[in-house]
Amino acid sequence: MIVTRSFAAACLSVAVLSTAPVFADEVHRPDKVAFYFAAHEDDWQLFMNPSAFQDVMGGAAKTVFVYMTAGDDGAGLGSRGRKHPYYLARENGAEQAVRFMVDTSGQPVDKEVSHTPFNGHPIYRIAYRNTVSYFLRVPDGHWSGEGYYETGFQSLQRLNTGASGTLRAIDGSATYSGWSDLTKTLRALIDFERGQAAQVQLNVAETDVRINPQDHSDHIMTAKAALDAVEDLACVQRAYYVDYASSKLPENLTALQRDMESSVFAVTLAGILAYDHPANWHHYDTSFVGRNYFRISAGNGSCAPRTHTAAAGGK
Repeated sequence: MIVTRSFAAACLSVAVLSTAPVFADEVHRPDKVAFYFAAHEDDWQLFMNPSAFQDVMGGAAKTVFVYMTAGDDGAGLGSRGRKHPYYLARENGAEQAVRFMVDTSGQPVDKEVSHTPFNGHPIYRIAYRNTVSYFLRVPDGHWSGEGYYETGFQSLQRLNTGASGTLRAIDGSATYSGWSDLTKTLRALIDFERGQAAQVQLNVAETDVRINPQDHSDHIMTAKAALDAVEDLACVQRAYYVDYASSKLPENLTALQRDMESSVFAVTLAGILAYDHPANWHHYDTSFVGRNYFRISAGNGSCAPRTHTAAAGGK
């Protein structure tokens, strides 16, 4: 990725990104539900942290992490010769990262696991204290958005453009028939988890290519799906984070905030290693850790009670 520092600076001045070392929301809101939409199982840790850490530790009544793809890198259900499938290693990393944040102020408890149906599609769900994690497990779409041969060239981008009519989770748990089917599913999930909350914050990748150029297709498509799902919810506050392009920007976190971000990412990689897959600490630490760039689009008023329902707790 080629992004000059001067070009990035010009983009930042246009977008009015936050460059001070602050969290996306410093104020405790017991009536707030925060959603973090991640294309892959390490995205929020690198690009949306320590904002997520702050929400988990008391900035929100509930923090919901939604992982759109399996992050399988074309492996599908395969293990690449290791002891466990690669996608499960990445899910374990994400799960351990959330547990680490939650348990910094309390003892571990049992998690609640289910396959919860939304819009007719069961999604793997983990509830842990004041957090919820969802894994849709659709195929990784490759940086280009064209997908991988091993998983039938399926991708979020191809579903969005109509190049593919369906998108099937790698474990066969769900098949989405068109972009609208996917976004309606996400809307049902969002409505279910937001419940009666007066404030909802949606955290996604920056969709303005002037600010976040040459990002991974899955990052952009995940953001688009989430934004399309809440298009008519004007009350939702939207936070847009710079992803890959942040590597060309200076570190802007305090030492304490960098420690928070770095520790969560380290736990994520430890969870991958525990499932017998390699993890590249040095590259990501030097490229992305210490940076948290975002812009906020404020919501308008309080959210009305949810109108969509889901049969929670299905196994």
